[in-house]
Amino acid sequence: MPDNSVPLPDFTRWPSFPFEGDMRVKPLAAPVEVEPPRSGEDAAECVACGTSDDSYIWVSERWRVRAMDRPTGLPMVLILECRSHLDLGDLPNLLAAELGVMTVRLERAIRSLDGVARVHVNRWGDGSAHLHLWFLARPYGRLQLRGTFLSLWDDILPVIPEPQWRENLALVAAWLAGFGGQAIAEPPHIQWESPSTIAYSPNANANANANGDESPTADPEPDDRRPESLGDIETANPEPAPTIAAESGALDHPAAEPQATT
Repeated sequence: MPDNSVPLPDFTRWPSFPFEGDMRVKPLAAPVEVEPPRSGEDAAECVACGTSDDSYIWVSERWRVRAMDRPTGLPMVLILECRSHLDLGDLPNLLAAELGVMTVRLERAIRSLDGVARVHVNRWGDGSAHLHLWFLARPYGRLQLRGTFLSLWDDILPVIPEPQWRENLALVAAWLAGFGGQAIAEPPHIQWESPSTIAYSPNANANANANGDESPTADPEPDDRRPESLGDIETANPEPAPTIAAESGALDHPAAEPQATT
């Protein structure tokens, strides 16, 4: 019978540890002689390489950022990937230098969101062979989530509202696009309906008179200046209204195409 009397480590008593109650250490499995291949070791079967840009929130010439397929418990969970099918130790000097810049830039973008205190950056690499770094936002004030177990809490916390999640994605994408590349994520559409009726206050005129805002009532136009029917309106020849482009000069000054960066 295997010995399960190994004492529990001290971190099980930390406030940040998400579980309590009776626990025991799992038996340690025997080591294997040859490790199985990771997902996507062959570039032809790599999921990241075969995923189109529209599945990401931001893309550039050499880097892409994607989110989960639905909201989770943390304000933001993002993954940074390089376009090339490389692992961390395989990066050439150019991509290695850009990885540092992209890591700092994405951390700042996530930390700029409301309610985010810190951003954890993790790289494991045991599941997929294609380089990917995880960025997890810790909610402000949630001191119990500090440290090692933030990724576990993400699966435990109540899921954040989807409109808030989509807005956060759009904000991060826009931040990154300010330095180059293309923002794919868009903010959620506003769900708004106009009221069927407009209520007027019966005291509106009295209040206006009391404040000295009374305006003289305009005399109606003479009958000979007022169209008598809808046909009169349709056959009138009003002066053409200037277009927005003509007024703003937009056609004379086309927007400069943003330069691609990392």
